[in-house]
Amino acid sequence: MSSNCEFTLAELLIVAASEAWRGNGEWLASGLGVIPRLGASLAKLSHSPQLLMTDSEAFLVEEPIPLGPRGDYVPRYSGYLSFERVFECVWGGRRHAMIGPTQIDRWGQSNLSCVGDYRQPKAAMLGVRGLPGNSINHINSFFVPNHSTRVFVGGEVDMVSGVGFKAERWPQGVRRDLMDIRRVVTDLCVMDFEGPQRAVQVRTLHPGVSFEEVQEKTGFPLLRSPSLAETAHPTAEQLALIRRLDPHDYRSTAIKGNPAGVRPA
Repeated sequence: MSSNCEFTLAELLIVAASEAWRGNGEWLASGLGVIPRLGASLAKLSHSPQLLMTDSEAFLVEEPIPLGPRGDYVPRYSGYLSFERVFECVWGGRRHAMIGPTQIDRWGQSNLSCVGDYRQPKAAMLGVRGLPGNSINHINSFFVPNHSTRVFVGGEVDMVSGVGFKAERWPQGVRRDLMDIRRVVTDLCVMDFEGPQRAVQVRTLHPGVSFEEVQEKTGFPLLRSPSLAETAHPTAEQLALIRRLDPHDYRSTAIKGNPAGVRPA
């Protein structure tokens, strides 16, 4: 898909991230981080208005709240969503979050706890937090700002914080019908787990990126989606919405250097 608009890589990724929520219906959309949050907000304002979004405190809002200082902006509240009610959405599978794990493996297992041996790690983060329960009970997508073999590891992740599709990790009799991983959006491409036997496949390549480059920077084999294409460029309407949602341009700091969305030849 082509566009005459000029756009940055961050803006391309926001549009790509928004597609993860397409068709979800009345689910709670949670984007963790600048790009995922703007992606969820763009989805609600464009193709998926039924999505539920909060003010990041305790209220549902009719329209996503812009990032940063609000100035004269007045939120349009539509309901109350207490912490207890958030968990009702989570436990019932009616939430779709986009998170940014430190590591991801070929089974979709994710790690945000530590790098290296758990007993003597090279680096320790903030622990698993709520990911074990969230990853079992509702849909997740992933955002990776720097696609590399340090993130997409060759074996299993160093510590399984979020569940994936590896059958051996699941105890007998445990429900698996609420768990899924929809999209992986990176600075190079968009991937999914919809290949044969849940193999990872590349859905779209960002402008100027080759499949070979993506494979070289991934620690496990990738498949080409049968419908492999170039990632859709932002439209003028989408760019206007993004700039309204991010008036202070936080998106420009979310990607290192934030280059143009189309790589020079």
